[in-house]
Amino acid sequence: MDWLTTVDHKKIGILYLIAGGFFFLIGGLEALLIRVQLWKPLNNFVSADTYNELITMHGTTMIFLAAMPIIFAMMNAIVPLQIGARDVAFPFVNALGFWTFFFGGLLLNISWIAGAVPDAGWTSYLPLASPTYSTDKGVDYYVLGLQIAGIGTLVGGINFLVTIINMRAPGMSFMRMPMFTWSAFITSALILFAFPALTVGLVALMFDRLFSANFFEVSGGGNTVLWEHIFWIFGHPEVYILILPAFGIISEVIATFSRKRLFGYSSMVFATVLIGFLGFMVWAHHMFTVGLGPVANALFSIATMLIAVPTGIKIFNWIFTMWGGSIKFTAANLFAVGFVPTFVMGGVTGVMLAAAPADFQYHDSYFVVAHFHYVIVGGLVLGLFAGLHYWWPKMFGRMLGEGLGKLTFWTFFIGFHLTFFVQHFLGLLGMPRRVYTYLDGLGFNNMNLISTIGAFLMGVGTIIFIINIIVTSAKPKTAGNDPWEDGRTLEWAIPSPAPEYNFVQTPLVRGYDALWKEKMDGNEGMSPAEPIGPIHMPSPSILPFVMSLGLFIAGFGFMYANNDWQAGFFKDLFASHAVAGAGLLITLSCMVIRSLKDDHGFHIEPEELTNKGVKA
Repeated sequence: MDWLTTVDHKKIGILYLIAGGFFFLIGGLEALLIRVQLWKPLNNFVSADTYNELITMHGTTMIFLAAMPIIFAMMNAIVPLQIGARDVAFPFVNALGFWTFFFGGLLLNISWIAGAVPDAGWTSYLPLASPTYSTDKGVDYYVLGLQIAGIGTLVGGINFLVTIINMRAPGMSFMRMPMFTWSAFITSALILFAFPALTVGLVALMFDRLFSANFFEVSGGGNTVLWEHIFWIFGHPEVYILILPAFGIISEVIATFSRKRLFGYSSMVFATVLIGFLGFMVWAHHMFTVGLGPVANALFSIATMLIAVPTGIKIFNWIFTMWGGSIKFTAANLFAVGFVPTFVMGGVTGVMLAAAPADFQYHDSYFVVAHFHYVIVGGLVLGLFAGLHYWWPKMFGRMLGEGLGKLTFWTFFIGFHLTFFVQHFLGLLGMPRRVYTYLDGLGFNNMNLISTIGAFLMGVGTIIFIINIIVTSAKPKTAGNDPWEDGRTLEWAIPSPAPEYNFVQTPLVRGYDALWKEKMDGNEGMSPAEPIGPIHMPSPSILPFVMSLGLFIAGFGFMYANNDWQAGFFKDLFASHAVAGAGLLITLSCMVIRSLKDDHGFHIEPEELTNKGVKA
């Protein structure tokens, strides 16, 4: 019950981590099935239909249900600690964000059990996703599941924006914020502007499918290219929503394990803001082959190449941070250092794809698959592994095993490059994306086999990581405040794991790398900015869980309203939208209860505070 009702940002971070990890394993399993199907020509391991379902669900699950929540897990666990806050701005909304994401993801994956799986690709392109060509309920699961999960992401982003703007400790100016907090801040701003575009697109597609509208139905005067625009106006900023937090993690990890201040901090901040800004200017580079014309293609081509500039600034700053540093190659730092050249490779192929005439050749080939996996897996996933190894003791009070951590790195890293490096050449040889099989004698056989072997090696790396977690969880919580001994930021000034109130006294920040500055001045810990007093805490609540459950029920109700039910009772129940109405009523009732019930939380009195946290 404690976990169902919690509004503590650290526990919600752990919930995000567990749910995201679970979906990561499902997405990984789908990827392995895809690779088994492609390991030899004319294989019939899965049918063409199942392959389309696998490829759709793999992409959707990995991006929306695995990568995003694990990013939110890190942001929840670390950002309030890094800015010296006791909690996020809206703890209740934070819990609501998690549960809506979770139920949305659950709804999407129940499609496997229901036997109607989305199969129009993770981008769900029209007219393939229209009721004309996708006649079963599969795309409905996609549309409703992503809408519900998207609510969670959107309110989470707003919450972090408000938290970072309003709740920084005294002395923590914007230009003293740690790089991870900056990246979380810009990511939250991107979420605020990008996710409504996706929501509008999904609502329009839902109306097409459930209520016979014709936003995208060509026969009724709709426009299919409109969906591409709406999807990519969200979809390209989404790439930066995914990668910017990884940039932030890498900046923290490399600086800590090089025992050096991050090189060019202000240029890093500026580069992060610029990447966020330019991210909205480039969506149509996914559409060079649609026929927008040479002017549009040229503009989007130039804008895309411009993004390479701030990204390049970051790469050089990481290298200069390591230059002359006293580097420790811990598991976390291995992932961070491995990230840099891998991401550069993804960036270089991105610039190649940004040249519109070249893109005409690469488009819809395996070259594109290789490119975005280098960015998302070689970039984001390596960054997340670095962050998990680095902050694990702060989240759980235990250190992950270094030996197993390094083994995870080498198996995953080698497996990743084996899988995706050869796919560049498969694409250049002409292997198209999204095909479930290929003919013998085209020169694809060996490279596909290598790719499949690499995918299984990545699977082994993930299993080793899970073994590491299980082994670690059996150990006592012995991690100190600063287990790496070189912690630079505020989260390393308090016990591991952090107490529910985070800081006994709000710390006073006297410079960038606040804790490092105090260490260099010979102080034991942070100086407090206030006397010890009662600490206000928010009350736990079951309402976020019940509200999300209501949306989950409503989603089912809308989806099966037009179903060919055999039994009269079910037919009447769903056709009258009674189930959908009941679900919405549950959600609205919770909102009313929340509005009318005045809950001021509770206080932890000074006598109850142990001798932990920030002391004078």
